[in-house]
Amino acid sequence: MSRGYFVTGTDTGVGKTLVSQALIYKLRKTYASVAGFKPVASGCRMTPEGLRNEDALALQQASSVVLSYTTVNPYAFAPPVAPHVGGWLVPLNEQQTVADLAQMLGLPVVLVVGLRLGCINHALLTAAAIRARGLDIMGWVANQIDPAFSFCEENIAAIDARMGAPLLMRIPQYVTSPRAEDLSACFPDRNDV
Repeated sequence: MSRGYFVTGTDTGVGKTLVSQALIYKLRKTYASVAGFKPVASGCRMTPEGLRNEDALALQQASSVVLSYTTVNPYAFAPPVAPHVGGWLVPLNEQQTVADLAQMLGLPVVLVVGLRLGCINHALLTAAAIRARGLDIMGWVANQIDPAFSFCEENIAAIDARMGAPLLMRIPQYVTSPRAEDLSACFPDRNDV
């Protein structure tokens, strides 16, 4: 069992936070102390307590460990600037990307693939970039984010045949507000999850 996982996605809006929450809930069934982190967040709103990001708050709420908001999200920015697109090579500053952060942490990666036009290319390019950093892909998640996406099954099969990592979970249909706790049951019962 790894001490953690780094959840990334093929793009923004593919369900990284939802999958992270589901993974937290799954791990909470086995481990007493499970916490989610969102090291960098943009598009935060001002509250009486300071800048807050909805994704970071969701991870904080799902965690079994009580942590301060600044521990969960140490770098919070109000303007929706970089990282303006959520993905593996998004810049974090002038020199570093999300990939650099993941490499520094050295955690196995969970790749969330948004099922939509172009997803095979996005999934396989992201997987190749992850492996180029010397990191392991623990598995991938298929999330049908486009309700009108044709050939969904064929795209999942094509990705799965080439990913070189197991399909951990499939969010089977486009749903507007799935509950992460319910989705946690979709993760397989394995020793490494």
